[in-house]
Amino acid sequence: MMWNKDPRTSRRRVIYEGAAKIIYEGPEPGTVIQYFKDDASAFNNSKKAVIAGKGVLNNRISAHLMTRLETIGIPTHFLKSINMREQLVRQLDMIPLSVVVRNIAAGPVCQRLGVKEGTILPRPVVEFYYKKAESGDALVNEDHIIAFNWLDPYELDELLAMAWRINDYLNGLFTGVGLRLVDFKLEFGRMHGEFGELYLFLADEISPDNCRLWDAQTGEKLDKDRFRHDLGGVIEAYQDVAKRLGLVPQTGIIDGGNINEQLAASLATIENDLGQERQLRSIPKGPTPGKPRKA
Repeated sequence: MMWNKDPRTSRRRVIYEGAAKIIYEGPEPGTVIQYFKDDASAFNNSKKAVIAGKGVLNNRISAHLMTRLETIGIPTHFLKSINMREQLVRQLDMIPLSVVVRNIAAGPVCQRLGVKEGTILPRPVVEFYYKKAESGDALVNEDHIIAFNWLDPYELDELLAMAWRINDYLNGLFTGVGLRLVDFKLEFGRMHGEFGELYLFLADEISPDNCRLWDAQTGEKLDKDRFRHDLGGVIEAYQDVAKRLGLVPQTGIIDGGNINEQLAASLATIENDLGQERQLRSIPKGPTPGKPRKA
């Protein structure tokens, strides 16, 4: 099956390869193909492994969540799934920031601030990290973002509004399937119109790789922390999330690292019809970079 082959043996031009995905030149201008690998990494790539089937599940989960977010007016880069490891997405100019939304204390925030894991935050906390290997994904604030012109003030306001809206929606969606959304990471990109319009899109992926998801009853971790902290059962946890969302049969499509290719091939294709038809709303032109926003 196509999705079990190493895509690097194909003749498609590679635009970018990261820890968990490969980006290829798309079939049409303004598009790229996003391929989900089985590679897993943590702690700034100091820990690595290959987890058979992880890319298949992440591809399907992310495609589903992107289309659901389109229904509440969040423009995403996702266009359609091509096969069980690949998506057709919009080609964007990526913003060099990771946006992390925290609802419950877990991970680095516990170490930084001495907060007990599992502490429910009185309100969601939004953090920004500068995506540059040399910086180690440094934590930055809004003043850094404006001063270094990573976003203008209008873009920053729009991005924050989108992050809050995404958090509200995903909290409700995951609660409905018995999961607690502890925190998650978002990435965004820009697209420029032919008349200079500027559009902001949600990009990358939303999956157990970049969301912390706990079982609402037991607190069991069903995300990448199982890999980070050697808890075992990584692929089982990811598949559990996919089952709860109704994306794979309750019998599963992966057992012991083996993919049931016939069953996987029979799953419905996910397409972002709404996102392709939506009339996009451009971001207002911002003031001179570095100019403080009005209070």
